[in-house]
Amino acid sequence: MTAPSTFGLSSEARNLHWLLTNLVEEVPGLLSVAVVSSDGLLLLSSDPGRNAQARRTTDKRTSPRGSAADLATIVSGIGSLAIGAAKLMDGGGVKQTMVAMEDGGLFVMSISDGSLLGVHGAPDCDMSVVAYHMALFVGRAGHVLTPELRSELRQSIEATTMEAAK
Repeated sequence: MTAPSTFGLSSEARNLHWLLTNLVEEVPGLLSVAVVSSDGLLLLSSDPGRNAQARRTTDKRTSPRGSAADLATIVSGIGSLAIGAAKLMDGGGVKQTMVAMEDGGLFVMSISDGSLLGVHGAPDCDMSVVAYHMALFVGRAGHVLTPELRSELRQSIEATTMEAAK
C-alpha cells in the first residue's frame, strides 16, 4: 500500500491510515481495501498495486477496474442492498456481507454511522482470517470515525486525487 502523506492530518486520521496499512500488510490475499462513508464517498483506501501479497496470489487485476473509487461504489451499493434486505426481512442491523466469487471474494462490514469497510480478497484468502481482521479494524476505528474526521479524510482523498492528476 502506498501510504498517502499524513503530514498535517490529525492524530485520529493518522491512526486510521496506520490501521488500514496494518490490515493490508497483516492479512494474506487482500487485493484492495476501502473505507466508505454512509453517503458512498471514499474515505480511505489501499493501493493494491503495491500489495506484494496480492501480486503473488493472482495474475488478474487487483481491484475492480483498478480504482479505489470503483471499489467504494461497489461497497456502498452492496451495503445499501443488504440494509434494504434486512429491513424487508425484519433482520435487524447488518453486521457483515460476503460475496464469494470464482476469482475472489468481497467482504463488507459496518463500521459506524453507516460507514463501511470493504475488502476485495483473492480466491485463496482465508475468509475467517479476513473477517477477524476486519472486525478488529472496525472495533478500533468505529469510535473515532466522527463527522469531523470523515470530513478531514474526504478532503485528504480529494487533495491526493488532485495531486495525482497533475
